[in-house]
Amino acid sequence: MNKIIKGGYLKNRKTYVVSTVGIVSAIGAYLVGDEDVFTMMQTIFTLAGIYFLKQESSTKGKK
Repeated sequence: MNKIIKGGYLKNRKTYVVSTVGIVSAIGAYLVGDEDVFTMMQTIFTLAGIYFLKQESSTKGKK
């Protein structure tokens, strides 16, 4: 139970999972017709930016 509360396998990967799910959701919403291409691209660029900012900050100072 303690492993689940502290995050277990996804302990340091929560931001990556949320970004990936958001990107897949944006593509799905476009394919269904709930949003246009510009909204989809804006969502993808925003979530990709969050993904890369997290990746940059997690590797900072390790060299």
